[in-house]
Amino acid sequence: MRLIGAFFLLVAIFISILLALPSPEGFPILEYHMVTDNPPPESEVYNVPPEEFDAQLDYLQQNDYTTITLHEFMLAKHGKFNLPPKPIILTFDDGYENVYTEMLPILEAHKMKAVVYVITNELGKPGYLTLEQVKDMQRRGIEIGSHTADHLPLDTEGAEMQLHQVRDSRIFLHWSGLEPVYAFSYPNGAYNSDVIEILKREKYLTAVTGDVGLNTLKSDPYTLKRVHIRNPHFGITEFKWRLMKAELAEKLTPNF
Repeated sequence: MRLIGAFFLLVAIFISILLALPSPEGFPILEYHMVTDNPPPESEVYNVPPEEFDAQLDYLQQNDYTTITLHEFMLAKHGKFNLPPKPIILTFDDGYENVYTEMLPILEAHKMKAVVYVITNELGKPGYLTLEQVKDMQRRGIEIGSHTADHLPLDTEGAEMQLHQVRDSRIFLHWSGLEPVYAFSYPNGAYNSDVIEILKREKYLTAVTGDVGLNTLKSDPYTLKRVHIRNPHFGITEFKWRLMKAELAEKLTPNF
């Protein structure tokens, strides 16, 4: 028991020291998946119920965060856009239909922006966005990005399949009538230097990972960090902790 008590005391001291350190520079990118009251059981951990999502956006507004898109981030990186004092980017992976039916009305009620990454070969299937819904979201100011054609972990695929997944998804969206897509999300957060080179050749401008931390205008746009927002068991307190998690991760690896 004494060893356990000593362990928790050391953990508490370590966390206190981290919290006392100066806040690192940078802003968070939040990673969402679903927003629904009825997620499939196997996907419940990736879901944020609409009431919780609404409360999270309320919290961001009350604490002076301003949502931006990755397009605006790149404009700022090249001196063509001024970032707000507390920017934040909301991203949604996979392209589930509830992102259109449930998330979008809440987002628009808060006058906020977001980025939605779609798996192009899932479009139109049960539970996923239709192409027309994706087009409508883009018309309403949502930035659309690629999450590949089939959601394969690219770091374990050969060069031909990597290119197919990256190129074909972007071509499909463009040929389907969307404005050009420049944002990418690595399936399962998996990537390597070969994939990054393909993204550059295929004219993508940004790519988000599953690595936790903050981002600045000096960040590599092909390895942007995110913090995963899971189904909250402790309401807004857990959401605050996840925002803090990105800051703590940056304090632990300030030069990563």
